[in-house]
Amino acid sequence: MKRLGGVIGVVALSLAGLTACGGSNDSSSGSGASSAPAASRAAGGEAKLATADVGGLGKVVVDGNGRTVYVFDKDTSGKSNCEGGCLAKWPAVTAGDGTPQLDGIDASLVSTVTRSDGSKQLAIGGLPLYLFASDAKAGDANGQAVGGTWWAVGADGKKITTQPSSSGNGNGY
Repeated sequence: MKRLGGVIGVVALSLAGLTACGGSNDSSSGSGASSAPAASRAAGGEAKLATADVGGLGKVVVDGNGRTVYVFDKDTSGKSNCEGGCLAKWPAVTAGDGTPQLDGIDASLVSTVTRSDGSKQLAIGGLPLYLFASDAKAGDANGQAVGGTWWAVGADGKKITTQPSSSGNGNGY
């Protein structure tokens, strides 16, 4: 009986941990990679984009947590080409519910694209937006120029092609 109590305790703690991690109520794929963290959304579930000065890149677009937002050269206007393993490294900036909150970004530049799994992803100038999993905190721009195809986005909605001063960014998609 003591063993059964221990098993039940472990199961209860595991479920509590999963609940604490949060989740998405949309019907996106089970990978979780296409769901933006809830904290990057406004109180009503809307996505949030703003601008911030990041490193040597100047004023760039960031999500609601201040994390640098990127575009992918292999995407086409209105379509994401980052799937599977790519999404593990480059999570999509999901559109959330309602109209995104914008601070310092022209609303006419912002739209959404529908991903292959049916989820909605924010876009600027028609190009889908992503975060870089290796950007640990606000102000990081470790994804800049990775693989020569990933670029931070300026406040004007255009990709910034400034090369980072450090090397080692060849591991991206």
